[in-house]
Amino acid sequence: MLKTPRSDFWQVGIVPVRIEDANARTLRAARALVTWLPDAGRWRYLADPFGLARGDALHVFVEAFDYRTKRAHIERHEFGLSDLAWRGQATVLERPFHLSYPQVFEHAGQTWMVPESHQAGEIALYRATDASLDRWARECALLSGLPGADASLFEHGGRWWMFYTLVGRHGRDQRELHVAHAPGLTGPWTPLVGNPVRNDRRGARPAGRPFVGRDGVPVLPVQDSTGGYGSATRLLRLPVLTPERVVIEGGDERLTGDLLSDSHTAGLHTLTGCGSFTLVDVKRIDRSRGRQWLDLKRRLRRLLGG
Repeated sequence: MLKTPRSDFWQVGIVPVRIEDANARTLRAARALVTWLPDAGRWRYLADPFGLARGDALHVFVEAFDYRTKRAHIERHEFGLSDLAWRGQATVLERPFHLSYPQVFEHAGQTWMVPESHQAGEIALYRATDASLDRWARECALLSGLPGADASLFEHGGRWWMFYTLVGRHGRDQRELHVAHAPGLTGPWTPLVGNPVRNDRRGARPAGRPFVGRDGVPVLPVQDSTGGYGSATRLLRLPVLTPERVVIEGGDERLTGDLLSDSHTAGLHTLTGCGSFTLVDVKRIDRSRGRQWLDLKRRLRRLLGG
């Protein structure tokens, strides 16, 4: 008999805790205060949340994945901070390849996004073309000719820094951390000679935008995949971050889905700050045989050119 397939389903939540204060204790204490995004529908899920606060609205950008196509696009979901209600959603970026991890941020009067597009063989920068945040144009490639995933950027010490992983055989993307730097956002970007700077399945693949901790030290959220893909998140401190040397400390505490949810306890693989909120995603695992029928239909469509 065919083995029952495993399907991961993620759920995105808004936690009223600042990213600088996020730990197991504060997340557990905020459990009853989490606002969850609306259900994505049958055989779909939302993951990889990043946010922008504009006026009384929190704009949450997510990967919207559909098992029927095994591909994702980027959606924007708007949450009203005054009425605490969801105001709608829109598909904002769609390509003929998989997109995820839509890191959004503001710089030099513009709004930018760096989504994961490793199937296109590049880490690319997109720019919002108007104030709606629903229309985006590709600005340039930051790094080309590599299967970069979950690129996480921030400005520190007069330079721009990028943390990323590379998709490859034997779960390479779940155990390697690579770093690049640049004098400005659009580059030129230079990968560190010593890459990967970390090779550890307990915490390497980026899991949210880097931030500066209360003590002034940069912190990078990373995935812990020792219990399966995205089973937990850890926080790595970077007390030394220069083009010549990177020192990594910490990451002892595992942040897991059961801290925040009763139903999605199998993983937590994004932790990203947005003002007074931290955006997270948590995972449940489905083992129903419905996936086999979906996979068969998708293969038939491909064979028939549909």
